[in-house]
Parts: sequence; structure tokens; C-alpha cells
Amino acid sequence: MPKENIDIRAVLFDMDGTLINTEILYVEAVTQAFSEKDCEISQEEIIKLVYGVSWPDIYKATNQRFPGAFPTMESLGIAVRRHFVALRDKMDIRIHSSIDLLKQLSSDYSVAIVSGAPRFEIEEGIEMMGVASHLDFFLGAEDYHPGKPDPTCYLAASEKMNCKPENCIVFEDSHVGVLAAKQAGMHCVGLLRKNVHMQDLSHADLVLDDLADFDMQKFTSNHRLH
Repeated sequence: MPKENIDIRAVLFDMDGTLINTEILYVEAVTQAFSEKDCEISQEEIIKLVYGVSWPDIYKATNQRFPGAFPTMESLGIAVRRHFVALRDKMDIRIHSSIDLLKQLSSDYSVAIVSGAPRFEIEEGIEMMGVASHLDFFLGAEDYHPGKPDPTCYLAASEKMNCKPENCIVFEDSHVGVLAAKQAGMHCVGLLRKNVHMQDLSHADLVLDDLADFDMQKFTSNHRLH
């Protein structure tokens, strides 16, 4: 008896590192912000604190590491933002093949962005990518708690879409993001781009180095939820 294909009805994209190449910029911006406070922290440690992690969780972790360096989340955000914008404005940070896939899939599926970034930064990213008309909605750090790897963000998105988790597919680039998607009971494609910091995406159903290679028909025929 032939196996039935996966029934995908909704597509959820992480943003930072999946659609726009911002996470390495945040690593540098956070490093510079703490360096100004004479707080030295290795790139390896910053990467663990930043990649795929929501902004409130980043602040909580860095405040435990350097108590009082930034007395509020807002004060850290202002410092990091200043360095981030300076870095961002020097380059095109869009991941064009990922953006093309989002636009392509939006013609057949409900599509949303689920990010740990603040909502205003997601709005900036959406404008930069030119994808507003292709999205049903987006969720940011203010919209859910706790952050990834907890599955709350993706469960909230599926509920908002009135779609069962097993009918959703998630595109993620981080270890914690993949864990969040899988713990939510969703299908997950991991993006492990060349020349970026390596992440453990082994829990994903499929790992690609470029989302230009993603084929929905092939995926739904060959993969099963696990």
C-alpha cells in the first residue's frame, strides 16, 4: 500500500540567519557593546548566547554573565542597535534564495515569519526583503514567552493560522530554532549555509546549504514526521 504524502498547509520562516544574514552582525554588535563596558567575552560564548535566541533571553543571559553592565534590556538594546546598524548599512544582508522561496511558497500556502527579534526589527526586515504582501502575519519577541528552544512560538503561530502542527513546515538556521520546531510537532528544514558558524541541525528532517534547493513535492513525498 503506497504511503500518503505529507499534508503541508502552512509555512513558517525564522528570520535572522534564515532570510537575512544578521546573526553574525549581532555577534559583533553585542561584543562591541560589552567591550565598551570593559566586559570581554569570547566570540564562541557570544555565538551561544545569540544564535536563534530571543532578545529577552539574550539580555537575561548577558546580565547574569556581567551583572549591572547594562541595567535594563532597553539600555543594552540601544548600545547593540547602534553597532548593529553601523555594520548592517555597509552590506546587503538579504539571503536572496531564501527570500525567493518564501515568495514562491506564498502562492500555495499560508506563510508567516516567527522570530526572536523585536517586532520593529522584523518590520524593518520585511521592508528590506519586500515580502509584506506574501505574509499572513509575523510573530516577534513581544508575542510569546519563553523563547526558542521552547515550542511556544511555533505553537502560537499554528494556532493563529488555525492549522495543526503536523501540517506546518518550518525553515530554521539555528540549533534552538530546530528544537523549537520539532518539539512543536512540526516538520523542519535546517539551513546550514557555507562559511557561517556551524550549528547542530541534526534534529531537522532535512538540512540544506541553500534553500534554492528545496523542493516541496519531493519533501512531502520522502519525509515523515519524527
